[in-house]
Amino acid sequence: MHSPAKEVFCITVSLLICFISCKPKHIAKAKDVVVDLSKMDSSVAENISGLLASAENASYRLPDSTTLSFYPVLNYYYSNEEGPIWSSRAKWKTAANALMTYIENAHLQGLYKEDYGFSKIDRLKRLLDSDSVTHKDAVQWAVADLMLTDALCGLLKDLKQGRLQPDSQSMKFDTAMYRNYFAVQINKIRNGALPDSVLAEVEPKHTGYRLLKSGIKAFTDSMDTKEYTYLAYPYKDTSAFRKLFRKRMDEAGVRIAEHADSAELATAVKRYQRSAGIIADGKIGNGVVKSLNMTDGQRFKIIALTLDRYKALPAKMPEKYIWVNLPGYYLRVWSADTVVFESKVICGKPGTRTPILTGAISDMIIYPTWTVPSSIISKEMLPGLKRNTNYLSRKGLYLLDNDGERVDPASIEWARFSKGIPYRVQQGSGDNNALGVIKFNFSNPYDVYLHDTNQRYLFKKSVRSLSHGCVRVQEWEKLANFIVQTDSILAKRTDTLKYTTDSIRIWIANKERHKIEVKNRLPLFIRYFSCEYVKGTIRFYDDIYGEDRALAQKYFAGK
Repeated sequence: MHSPAKEVFCITVSLLICFISCKPKHIAKAKDVVVDLSKMDSSVAENISGLLASAENASYRLPDSTTLSFYPVLNYYYSNEEGPIWSSRAKWKTAANALMTYIENAHLQGLYKEDYGFSKIDRLKRLLDSDSVTHKDAVQWAVADLMLTDALCGLLKDLKQGRLQPDSQSMKFDTAMYRNYFAVQINKIRNGALPDSVLAEVEPKHTGYRLLKSGIKAFTDSMDTKEYTYLAYPYKDTSAFRKLFRKRMDEAGVRIAEHADSAELATAVKRYQRSAGIIADGKIGNGVVKSLNMTDGQRFKIIALTLDRYKALPAKMPEKYIWVNLPGYYLRVWSADTVVFESKVICGKPGTRTPILTGAISDMIIYPTWTVPSSIISKEMLPGLKRNTNYLSRKGLYLLDNDGERVDPASIEWARFSKGIPYRVQQGSGDNNALGVIKFNFSNPYDVYLHDTNQRYLFKKSVRSLSHGCVRVQEWEKLANFIVQTDSILAKRTDTLKYTTDSIRIWIANKERHKIEVKNRLPLFIRYFSCEYVKGTIRFYDDIYGEDRALAQKYFAGK
């Protein structure tokens, strides 16, 4: 049984806890004029608390309808830190001016300044500087502090994580990041660091990222900022498309009469094609439309997307790795931040695109057989077999049942199959095999790999999105040798390597089939980077799978 004294104590503690937890928050004021500016900071702190309390019940909006995009972070931070960050006694700290300059030049980071409320903050800042009444209003100084911190949080997030992820995966909703990331960086500025240095610390350290950023200023200094007519392609309404096409061509300096006949139209199109450096066939096709849509504004979006793709890479890349850039049609082997060699590649067609993935080379097969993927069987080979049962043999392919036994295609009633077949289609190893003389395997859910090809003449083409999804490598021999040499260098004393570069060369010369297990798996990154800094300028690649267009429409609409 509790004693009366204990009961009184418990009640007292309960009331105290209730009083503390139910302590009313500061209420947002419309105006709070402080005559004695030495007391401004405490008034600003009080008004920050009131504004945050009010915003919590107003969809995170301030009284002027400005939305605090990082309200949860701000609420956490200001609940644990007293006083304004960006001003003291109604005077701006150096960091505030530095942050405004940084945001105004956000394009140099591949960012858009209005994503961080530049215009609104700039107007308020100018008003606080020029209007004597506003200058003494602690509410407006509190609003400015919240808006600047909100902008800083946006920059901290976009420079580290990027913008190409759903909100559910954004670090601004990760409560652990409030303390471990945002508060840490904000406190650096509170303690005297300038935003430029703090923000630079959180950016990727990749060489490609740094180089691409270095080319932005020259690009934007000469950038054509005019708004141009966008052409949707393919189109359904021919008349509407032709009208927009004439308008866009006129914007490009090529006049087309409203009732121009087909010959006049073709002449005008050729004139544009020659000026744009594309094949002058006079046809209004995908190439012409892509060229017309590729304005400087679109190019800047590609730069912004590419910078964000760097942010999705590991903070530190492996010592040695393979890098495949699909739009650039190349493979690079990196070792200690140096490109060991580069090779042309052939990647998937838009209809059978090569996936973006990360893996590691696990084994190499000399003179591999090729098991045809079920998607190719359904789309290409089944219709061919229905037309002619000799279809497979003419292509050097054969049919296998579930036991691995060969089956005569002529014995099958192909008309009864519509989607797939209960057989495997395979091509034996040899010089005519689609995989060439070597295949590089890595685990992935798409059943794709790197390999040689029996169509090596295709590497001469400038557009090389031609495969069914796998990546064909022109310099396959250099790649194989690098993998073998890496295994040899990293081998332990107890390891017994059963292959060398000489043995691979001999096996290929003798057309012997061998599987080589790679002891030190070489990391592989297959990525979609549509621009990069090359020899003093930014080089842009074709958006072969339409990824840039889709992402720009999703994340940068109206910019």
